[in-house]
Parts: sequence; C-alpha cells; structure tokens
Amino acid sequence: MKNEKYIIKKNIYGGNIRLPERSLPERFFGHLSTITKHKLYVASGCFKLRLYRQGLLHDMSKYSPSEFFTGVAHYVGDRSPNAVERELYGMSKAWLHHKGRNKHHFEYWTDFSSKAPGGVIGCRMPLRYVAEMVCDRRAACMAYHGSDYKPSDAWDYYVRTRDRVIMHPDTRAVLEKALVIMRDEGEDAAFGFLRDILKKEKGSDYTAESLGLDYTPLN
Repeated sequence: MKNEKYIIKKNIYGGNIRLPERSLPERFFGHLSTITKHKLYVASGCFKLRLYRQGLLHDMSKYSPSEFFTGVAHYVGDRSPNAVERELYGMSKAWLHHKGRNKHHFEYWTDFSSKAPGGVIGCRMPLRYVAEMVCDRRAACMAYHGSDYKPSDAWDYYVRTRDRVIMHPDTRAVLEKALVIMRDEGEDAAFGFLRDILKKEKGSDYTAESLGLDYTPLN
C-alpha cells in the first residue's frame, strides 16, 4: 500500500518483525470484515454441496473472545492474525483454541501412536468435513487475495506446507484430488467431484480405493 507506515516488534527469539501500522478501529473492523467475508465464502461453497448446517455454523468460534480479540490485536490485512501471533510468540493460542473446536481442520483429527515415526498419526476425517475443508481453503484465498484470487490459489497455498502435514492417506487423497481439480478444471468441477463422493459417504467409513481414487502423492 502506498505510504504505508510500519512498526517493528521483537519476537520471542530476539528478532525483529516488521508489521503494518494499524489503528484500533482499523484492526477491529478490518478483522471483523475479513472473518465475516470468509464465513460467507465458506457458506456459499457448503451450500453448493448441500452442507447447509456446516455452512451456517462454520468458524463461529472466531467470534469468541479467545479468538476475536487476538485477531484484532494482530490484524495486518494480508494474512491470518494467527500467523502473526505465531511469528511473535512462537505459538498461537487463538489457533490452538480454534483447531480444537472446528472439525474441518485436519489438525483436529490427529492422535498419538507409538507406531508412528513422530508419535503422531492422522485419523481419517469424515468426508463432510473434508468437503468443508476444501471450502475453507478456497474461502481463505478469496478473502485475503480479493480481486487477485485464482482457482489455483488453494492448491498453491497447500503445497507450501504439504510435506509437513500429518493427515490420513485416504483423507489426503480426497483433499488433493479436489484441489487439483479446482486448479486445473475450475471450481464447478471441484464442487461436482465433492458432490459425487458425498453421495457415496459423508462419514469416515471410506478408503481412497472405495471412492475410486488410486492415491499416489501428486507433484
């Protein structure tokens, strides 16, 4: 932004973080606008999939004091306040609160296992929440990218951390297939794919094979 002013904050590691300077009203209404736009974008996607209840109730915890006021404090406009909180303090309490209450996040579906290399495994997500996760990723890109949004954005964002994601292989197969279809064929095709698999199963009683997906990691 032209003539943007910045402030420098120290993070927990002793480094400096350069953040846009925002007044309290700018941060309050900016954050409120962003999370509400995001929620409406998710609802529009969920409604296309006939997931009406999930569309209406999506991310309600973002309006709770634990998440909302942290969002206001760390609002910058071009990325999640949780990411800013994490940069400053090495963790995001708002995110920990959020992921424990919203089943469309794959992090909700992790558990401990002595048989896993890192001690943590990804559990198979119910397909209705996988579908909501796709809507959520699309909506986040729409909210933050604005007029620059492209259907490939959700895939591009996903691949940045893909190698560090702990997710059940069958869940990963569905997510990646949907995002790749969205990238290559557009949103309507991706929603069509999700509607087709939701006709087969909405819960967690599925495999990639039962859905007709031969899962191999996608480049």
